[in-house]
Amino acid sequence: MGEPKKVLVSRQFPDIGIKLLEQAGFKLTIWSKDRPMSLSELIDFSMKHQALLCTLSDMITKEFLEKCSHLKIISQFAVGYDNINVAEATRLKIPIGFTPDVMSEATADIAFGLMIATARKMFFLHKTILKGEWGYFKPRGNLGMELRGKTLGIFGLGRIGMKMAKLCKNAYGMEIIYHNRQPNPVGEKDLNASWVDFEDLLARSDVLSVHSVLSRETQGLFNWEIFKQMKPNAIFINTARGAIHNETDLIEALSSKQIWGAGLDVTDPEPMAKNNPLLSMETVCVLPHVGSGTMEARNGMSRMAAENIIEFYKTGTLPYAVNPGVLEKEL
Repeated sequence: MGEPKKVLVSRQFPDIGIKLLEQAGFKLTIWSKDRPMSLSELIDFSMKHQALLCTLSDMITKEFLEKCSHLKIISQFAVGYDNINVAEATRLKIPIGFTPDVMSEATADIAFGLMIATARKMFFLHKTILKGEWGYFKPRGNLGMELRGKTLGIFGLGRIGMKMAKLCKNAYGMEIIYHNRQPNPVGEKDLNASWVDFEDLLARSDVLSVHSVLSRETQGLFNWEIFKQMKPNAIFINTARGAIHNETDLIEALSSKQIWGAGLDVTDPEPMAKNNPLLSMETVCVLPHVGSGTMEARNGMSRMAAENIIEFYKTGTLPYAVNPGVLEKEL
């Protein structure tokens, strides 16, 4: 590999990937502060390196890419990449790596857990204990809902959506309906899932779980007009990206009983303010974007992100590429 290639590591990622890079002979600069790098810091540091290992909090904007067009590869510690201007990176012939599927199990578990917690008001009821409000038994108090036999609607039946649907079908015998741009024949065969149009998804889902990417089409999609088309007993789950739902409209839909509850691992903005009305609602459960938060998932992400950089310098290819077309000249 000649003189050691310099890699900027934008956060303190799990050791497994760092050790792989060091063993492969790369010279690493690891950001040590307990906060994300600012755009100016990211640009200044990247200009002294050939490769970047980054994550969702790093804004790989057009400005960044124009100033750091010398970068040979950007490897993302995440399955999503909406923080990256992929079109500009592709124009500049910079390959983008990511870590697909490794966090699917962990994220599906969070979606499943949020569904159960919301249905039984778990977060709200836990707070009553902390406030000393655990009183006497009330036969008609604190009632949630059961999930057996309900209809699960999946918006985006991909890797994570498939795993969420399987959990719900196996645990509660839920009927699975979904809406994708393209049908998912594997889901239809394995889960007896039915493709429906978007309006039917809204009208029929007892639980509507979002697993789509954030795009121009999905940004702010779940707004007041959409929530109005859902069942009054519906639970809305979002473990994808916070910007897919309009938070003001979600608060209104819950406050006015337009829908019954919501379970969120993602918010808009992130982090959520501590006085956000959602945090005090009886049928809402919010987590601080921890979908990939298992040792197994994060170690896998670190390994795959490192493998992208190692393999690129070894063979000119990426095992996990967002824009593989830019590598054709290397093959």
